[in-house]
Amino acid sequence: MSTGPFLVVNPKNYLYGKESLDLALASDQVAKDLGITIYFTCPHCDIRLIKENTKYITVTAQNMDPLRPGRGEGKILAEALKEAGAGAVFLNHAEHPKTLTDLYNTIKRAKEVGITSIACADSMDEARAVACLHPDIIIAEPTDLIGTGKTAPASYTTDVAKALHDIDPSVQPMTASGVHSAEDCYRIVSLGCDGTGATSGILKAPDPKKEVRLWAEAILKAYNERTGK
Repeated sequence: MSTGPFLVVNPKNYLYGKESLDLALASDQVAKDLGITIYFTCPHCDIRLIKENTKYITVTAQNMDPLRPGRGEGKILAEALKEAGAGAVFLNHAEHPKTLTDLYNTIKRAKEVGITSIACADSMDEARAVACLHPDIIIAEPTDLIGTGKTAPASYTTDVAKALHDIDPSVQPMTASGVHSAEDCYRIVSLGCDGTGATSGILKAPDPKKEVRLWAEAILKAYNERTGK
């Protein structure tokens, strides 16, 4: 997994097939040009399509189950995701929550097959609990702000970064709910997070492809200023 700055482009199921690939290709060019990690989520059916047509983004599954090869009709197998081309996976999103036990076991499976785990938490308390499970990235986002265009207070972002690093110094912290501009991205990373991202903030922009580039540039600038790189 990458340990530097990153952007999450998360179309959920608003885009699929050709439209999903179109934005993925634009994101791939940004990742190539800037050298920034971009996690691009897509429906499971599109993972192989996007992986085979891109080189620089990390194709990201939207969920995974902790089972092993064998029985488990309809479940999402880690090995199948890896073979299809997924390099990362979202877990415990507000739209697809998991129990802590299920989340713990799924994070373990992701590590076994070499998939970056991006675990979501909807409060500071849940973020602390999730940090004890040692995913690679934790998205601590108040659920009530998702899609509102309103970001969490600066103090929340700073507290999240500190709290998560106190528990697991290797975890990459992220806040995201309500992010809708490059300025939001710059502020969040300046306050201590390693990345951010959005769904509606990108897809509802007049030019989503241009927005991806602007956000990536802002994240990279803030990260380099904060770390002195």
